Amino acid sequence: MTAPATSFWRIAGMTYLQYANRAAGSVRAGLKEPLKSKLAAQGQFSYKVSSWTNGEQSPKVEIDTLDKAGKAV
Repeated sequence: MTAPATSFWRIAGMTYLQYANRAAGSVRAGLKEPLKSKLAAQGQFSYKVSSWTNGEQSPKVEIDTLDKAGKAV
């Protein structure tokens, strides 16, 4: 009996989302102008987040990078 097939991203210890993000980044890095600058503009984002404690809203924090996204609240 053979071992079940496993995706290489799982063998590397990555989630599928991490794999997809790295693959998309590699594709974006390999593009030539004007497509490269057009896609860079689409990748920008920002939003505001705040938390509620005892019925009081904390000040809103602007999120404009993925590094800040999980650490805001």
